[in-house]
Amino acid sequence: MKTKIYFIRHGQSYGNQQRIFLGHTDRDLTDMGKLQAEKTAERLADVEFSAIYSSDLSRAYNTAVPHARMRGMEIIKDKRLRELYCGEWENLSVDEIIARYGELYTYSWAHEFGTFRLPGGESVQEGAERMYKMAVEMARAHEGTNILCTTHAAVIRALFSKVMGIEPKKVAEELPYPSNASYSILEYDGEMLSVLSFSEDDHLGDLFTTWKD
Repeated sequence: MKTKIYFIRHGQSYGNQQRIFLGHTDRDLTDMGKLQAEKTAERLADVEFSAIYSSDLSRAYNTAVPHARMRGMEIIKDKRLRELYCGEWENLSVDEIIARYGELYTYSWAHEFGTFRLPGGESVQEGAERMYKMAVEMARAHEGTNILCTTHAAVIRALFSKVMGIEPKKVAEELPYPSNASYSILEYDGEMLSVLSFSEDDHLGDLFTTWKD
């Protein structure tokens, strides 16, 4: 039996708005982000979900709230759905990171994403592995249904590049970050995951925004 997992990137956060690497730092959605979350819930209103999962960070959790509210469902929070742990870059602005780390940000992070390890933090491949395991675990727990999962940009990008079989060194050029409040769908057939869509965001219209964290 096939299972579909809808991975929704959180709406615009204060970290996005201020160009700050949040990682595991907990900051909420902006007003724009809350509107985006509502729009995505409206787009997916006709999809029947058996479970709603979320990163325990508020920007992801509050992106799931409109979906849960319209269905009278609970949200299952799980730390394994968090963004990449940014280590020394946690809660620093892009300008601060460039001043301290230079080309490690301007070149390596931008062009070597798939093989990158955040200084003192998590590697992209580690993020892909934990998200892959989580996806399979969710699919096996809710076989033959649709699952909603609100999470973060870099780990969605890492997971989908792994499922697509993109070589780590080519991820930066072949797969972008998903946009805020977009949804991307994986299907699990009992043995393997496959991609059905990536970063669906046409429902956002004038509310479209994007930035990494």
